[in-house]
Amino acid sequence: MTAWLMYLSERAKRVGEGYDDNPSTHYSWDSKVPNASYVQVGDTIVLWDGDALFGLSVIEDIETGAGTKDLSWCPTCGKADIAERKTKTPKYRCWNDQCKAEFDTPAGKTVAVKTYRARYEAGWIDLRGHVSASELRALCEEPGSQNALRRLRWDDFRTRVETGKNATPLDVADNTRKVITGGHKTRTVRVRNGQAAFRASLLDQFGEVCAFLGPMPVAALEAAHLYSYAGNGKHHTHGGLLLRRDVHRLFDLGQIAIDPNTMTLDIATSTRAYPDYDKLHGQPLAVSLTRTHHKWIIEHWAMHRGAMTVAPR
Repeated sequence: MTAWLMYLSERAKRVGEGYDDNPSTHYSWDSKVPNASYVQVGDTIVLWDGDALFGLSVIEDIETGAGTKDLSWCPTCGKADIAERKTKTPKYRCWNDQCKAEFDTPAGKTVAVKTYRARYEAGWIDLRGHVSASELRALCEEPGSQNALRRLRWDDFRTRVETGKNATPLDVADNTRKVITGGHKTRTVRVRNGQAAFRASLLDQFGEVCAFLGPMPVAALEAAHLYSYAGNGKHHTHGGLLLRRDVHRLFDLGQIAIDPNTMTLDIATSTRAYPDYDKLHGQPLAVSLTRTHHKWIIEHWAMHRGAMTVAPR
């Protein structure tokens, strides 16, 4: 299992200011960044801002494209270790210890690059400030690296997060990885092509009812698959439920499951720490299901809770 420590720039952190970046949903880089092509779907992405940990998730999809990038470097030594100064002149300084040149205009050019955009919203865990910058650097495979994308020693990092100060379980990341099964880019296209019709069919079956929470406005309801759509690739007529967005996500991650024997909700221990979800534990569904639904529920339970003996229905 591969994990990456990825640097989050000041620009990327300013959500809502017209920038495309959003650290809790997607992260972008290009082919000029070292390790650019090695990042894969299913890898863990850990974001930091140079001072402290920001959060983590598991990559669901990587979109690629083409673009351009402005490169600049010191006109004296040719190194890219330059920084713009806010008040002093000349405007730029080279930070290469062997150079230290100062200048108003750097050398540069515009080059063609391959662009990458990783999406990872489903499993995002906010961990702001849980681990210091010095600890994060030490947990990299190459602690002295200055790269924006660095390989992280996942087992050691996980131990630090789950047992240290502000200990936080990372089982959500494990469950996210389970439901990501190859070809996720194909999955994204398929969902767009058939999801609206699938949701309409569920509204015909169940009405404006969240299967876990009961009646609610239609705008709040999403079409949830009872199986891994990435692995199955089809919208089955009796293979879904209408769920509110938050419980939909928790169901996809296995934090909420349906006990096939009792047809009641089973809430994962870590999620029961939150009262609004704890009170759902052991509650019956708000809708009636068919035997076909039950078949998918057994598979969902086996994936997230393990095999069990299920009484015939």
